[in-house]
Amino acid sequence: MQALIELLAGFIAMLAAAALAQFGVDLSTPPRHDREVHRVNDCSPAPTEALLSVKHTNDC
Repeated sequence: MQALIELLAGFIAMLAAAALAQFGVDLSTPPRHDREVHRVNDCSPAPTEALLSVKHTNDC
């Protein structure tokens, strides 16, 4: 009896999947991954200290 119920449930699930596929619904789509955000620093490189002693800040 349990096998008959499982067979009917599987058949109904198969029919439901076939009916939903007609409308473009896919129940087994992989999850979307979040995009990675990479932050970049637009500041110029620190100047070389040759003759002058200048206080350099990294404020852009």
